[in-house]
Amino acid sequence: MVGGHTVAAFDAELKQLHHTIVTMGRLVESQFAAAMEAITERDADKAAKVVEGDAEIDRLELELESLSVRLLALRQPMAKDLREIVSALKIASNLERMGDFASSVAKRAVTLSNLPVAPPVASLSWMGQTVLGMIRDMVKSYEDQDAALALAVRERDGEVDAAYTSLFREFLTYMMETPAQITGCTHLLFVAKSIERVGDHATNVAENVCFLVQGRLPSEERTKGDLTSFAVIEEKKEE
Repeated sequence: MVGGHTVAAFDAELKQLHHTIVTMGRLVESQFAAAMEAITERDADKAAKVVEGDAEIDRLELELESLSVRLLALRQPMAKDLREIVSALKIASNLERMGDFASSVAKRAVTLSNLPVAPPVASLSWMGQTVLGMIRDMVKSYEDQDAALALAVRERDGEVDAAYTSLFREFLTYMMETPAQITGCTHLLFVAKSIERVGDHATNVAENVCFLVQGRLPSEERTKGDLTSFAVIEEKKEE
């Protein structure tokens, strides 16, 4: 009877661990979506709520860390159970960073909403929606233990990197041609980088889902398309 009770308690704790990760993931998704809306709508109040909401993600990470350490110390899990706990720790860390980047986007939204001239935020739309889709599928892949969906998330990271490189060039060109927009476009460059980093962390989570389900990380190199380190914008010569 004691053994059965112990197994039942362990299963309940693993379910709690799983539920906490899913809750964190959905909260990150809603935070990121709200941050993008705050940018496009120049809504400082919505942005402030995103910044305030980041504390809940931090709290959930601490709760999950505490539960994970307890499970490792008292249950001595093996095989899939051990992967579940190790993966949860790594995933929670990535989700916390994603929440931080969503908060960073929201803080920029507050600044951008106060600028006298609205910068070209529409350029961020595709990139933001792509990353939001990655987050949504990332959470679902973890919830359903779906390695194929996790790999699909991973494959989209290269598209986000390429979009970031394109935006980097676009904003630099825009600043050269319209000096009055330098401040706004500079903030948008930081926003674009935050979005790109959220995509990176979503990809990290997807890889950990593969590890959880299959017992190994994807063997193929991750496609990277961020070429901003090599970007050069040539000045137009006067004729």
